[in-house]
Amino acid sequence: MKYKLEDICDFVKEKIDVCILDESKYISTENMIPDKGGVTLASSLPTTEKTQAYKAGDVLVSNIRPYFKKIWFADSDGGCSNDVLVFRAKEGMSKRFLYYILADDDFFAYSMATSKGTKMPRGDKKALMKYEVPKYTYLDQVKIAEILDFIDKKIVVNKEINDNLAA
Repeated sequence: MKYKLEDICDFVKEKIDVCILDESKYISTENMIPDKGGVTLASSLPTTEKTQAYKAGDVLVSNIRPYFKKIWFADSDGGCSNDVLVFRAKEGMSKRFLYYILADDDFFAYSMATSKGTKMPRGDKKALMKYEVPKYTYLDQVKIAEILDFIDKKIVVNKEINDNLAA
């Protein structure tokens, strides 16, 4: 059994005042790290009065050049550029499981296959919401996300060890 992405999450369209943000709470495609590397501090804030909002537990995905695989599981509330898609899990869906569904290389390949434009391809929002995902019970979603999260944490530790050894 499968779901479509639109069955398990929504695009967030809320706005937030830029004046209450700082460089640690603003996400743009520039401060998202490729290959699922998370985010860094923003170099600047937008000059507009309001920007798109996100909340802790949302999944942010860069919509420009999906092949860079820029994705982040929000650990706080903040704001982001319009070039960043904000996915929010619906009731009964694990937020972490949604992150791992969207962090899958198959999702990025689908995003590229359905994108618009050649020089700066952008994901097609309507097509993205038709992406098919496996159907699991909430308990299974939580278990799967816990296992994948454990593996991700081990990878981070291994990278830190490798960096120390190289130094």
